[in-house]
This record gives sequence, C-alpha cells and structure tokens, in this order.
Amino acid sequence: MSRKVQVKKRLIATPTSVKPLVTVPFENGFHFYTDIGSYTGITATNLNEFEAKLQIIPEQSIKFHFQRKDFQKWIKDTIKDEELAEKIDRIREAQSTKNLRKKILRVTQERISELTRLSLSQDSLMPNLLEDRITSLHN
Repeated sequence: MSRKVQVKKRLIATPTSVKPLVTVPFENGFHFYTDIGSYTGITATNLNEFEAKLQIIPEQSIKFHFQRKDFQKWIKDTIKDEELAEKIDRIREAQSTKNLRKKILRVTQERISELTRLSLSQDSLMPNLLEDRITSLHN
C-alpha cells in the first residue's frame, strides 16, 4: 500500500492588539502650528518622527496643540493608537510648557518602546504562526 503525504501550511491569525509603528502619507501627518495659520514647517508622519519633532518644535506649538487636544486626536484617529492618546489626554497642563513637553515626550517614548518590544516579540513568533498540517492520503 502506498501512501502520499501532503504538507499544508495554514496561517494562524495574529493578535490585533499589537499595532505596528505605522507611517502615514505626508498629507495625513501631524503638522505643527504655533497658532491658527502659523505653520512651523514641521510635520511628523509616524510616532518616531512625532517624538523627535516634539523635542525641537517651539514651546508655543506644544501649548497650542495640547490645549486643542490635537495630539490626542491625530494619534487616535490617524495612527490608531487609542492607548497613547488616552495617556496624553491624562496629562495635566504643567506649570511650564517645558515640563509639559517632558511629560508628553515621556509617555510617547514609553509607548514607542512598548510597541517596538511587542512588535519584536510578535516577529519572533512568526515561524510558529505557520502550523504544519500533515494529511495522510491513502490510495
């Protein structure tokens, strides 16, 4: 009796809670202003850029966007990271804009580190996500 063995690979669904550090098109990026109509010429298209630009934008831009909840809206609606948006939303406006910048930077850097760790651990599991199924076919 001869046997044929066929190996099939089946992709197992990955957890949706881990979001990649996505980059959005420039037109959907976060455009930093210091006031209505006063564009700084600085735009971020992902969280890494957002964190880097937060360090260099004028303090007036931080205060302007924080008061309007622009950071939270962009992160939630465009980047699709509700957790970071909520963390920024919980920040109380500090005595100084310098301290406000530090607080926003800290939660953003922590979230980027968390997402990077989760992404790396998910990548290391990828070989295990393909399940070999051996089906014996009898003639």
